[in-house]
Amino acid sequence: MKGDIMRQFEYKESWKKLLTPNIVSLLTSIHEYKGEQNLFIESNSDKLTELLEVAKIQSTEASNKIEGIITTDERLRKLVMDKTMPKSRNEKEIAGYRDVLNTIHENYEYIPVNENYFLQLHGDLYKYNSLGFGGKFKSSDNIIAEVDSFGNQRIRFKPIEAWATPEAIANMCNAYNDAVNDNIDPLILMPMFILDFLCIHPFNDGNGRMSRLLTLLLLYKSGYIVGKYISIEKLIEQSKETYYEVLQASSYGWHENENDYEPFVEYYLGVIIAAYKEFSGRVQTLIESGMSKPGRIREVIRKHMGKITKNQIMEKCPDISETTIQRTLSDLLKNNEIIKLSGGRYTSYIWNREEEK
Repeated sequence: MKGDIMRQFEYKESWKKLLTPNIVSLLTSIHEYKGEQNLFIESNSDKLTELLEVAKIQSTEASNKIEGIITTDERLRKLVMDKTMPKSRNEKEIAGYRDVLNTIHENYEYIPVNENYFLQLHGDLYKYNSLGFGGKFKSSDNIIAEVDSFGNQRIRFKPIEAWATPEAIANMCNAYNDAVNDNIDPLILMPMFILDFLCIHPFNDGNGRMSRLLTLLLLYKSGYIVGKYISIEKLIEQSKETYYEVLQASSYGWHENENDYEPFVEYYLGVIIAAYKEFSGRVQTLIESGMSKPGRIREVIRKHMGKITKNQIMEKCPDISETTIQRTLSDLLKNNEIIKLSGGRYTSYIWNREEEK
C-alpha cells in the first residue's frame, strides 16, 4: 500500500541520545587529531603524494573486495593508475569506483548532499557496464539476505520499497543538510546518515560501495580529509565482521523509527580514529624522520614488540616495494641486526637486542 512513508529522519533530535561518555570521548580524540594533522597536511601536501596514491589503490581494492569484486594485484594497480582498459565485468566495476573516488577527492567541495548528485555518482560507478541500472534508483523491491554455512538464505533486513525510495532519499538529504546548518557535530550525523542510506538500499546494485564513497564525501566536506591518505575502506574491510554486526544491531526497528544508532556510530568513529592514528605513524616515519626507505624498514622492526612478518612490514610501509623490503631484510640479517625465525610462509623477524648491548 502506497501510504505515507513511515520512516522519519529527525537528525536534529535523535543525535542527542548518542552523547554517551564513550562517544563523547571518541569525538574529542578525533577533533584533536583533525586540528593537529590538517595543519601538517596543508604545509606538507607535496610530500604526501606517495601516501595518496597508495590509499587510492587500497580503497579501490578493499571496497570492491567486500562485495567479492576482485582482480589481480597487477591489474588493480594499472586500473587505478588509469594505465589500462577494464576487460571483465569486475574490472569495469573497479574502474568505475576509481573514477568516482577521484571525483570525490578532487571536487568534494562542489558536490552537494542531494539525490540528483547521488544518482550521478552511481551512474559513474557503472559507466563502463551496459547493465542499464547505473544512475537510477531501484526498479523493484530488494532484500538484504545472508547465507549460512549450509547454504540456507534468510532475510536479514527488508529495505524501503522501490516506489518510496526517491522520496526517502530526498527527505534524508534534507534532514542531514538542515542538521549540518544547525551546527550539529557532523561526526555524529555522518554515521546516522550512512546507516539510513544502507537501510533504504536505494539501488539495484552497488549500495555498499556507494555508502563508502558517500562516507568519504561527507568526511571531506566537513574537513576530515584523512581518508585521502589512509584507506577508510581498507579499515572497514579488515573489520567487516564487526561492521555487519553493528549494521544489523543498529537497523533493528528502523522502519518504526525505533532503531538504536549507537553501535554503528561507535564503530564508525572508531574507524576514523584508527585512520588518524595510522596516518600519524606513517607521517612520523615518512616525513618527520627524513629516513631512507631501508632506514624506515629498520626502524619499524626495531620499534616492534616481538616478532614481525614481511607482510606486516608491507602493511606499515605500503609505499615501499616488496623487493626493497626483501633486500633490506637480507642486509639486516647479514649485519646481524635482526634474527630470522622459522621459515616458509610463516617466516618472521625480531630485532637483535643483544647487538645493542
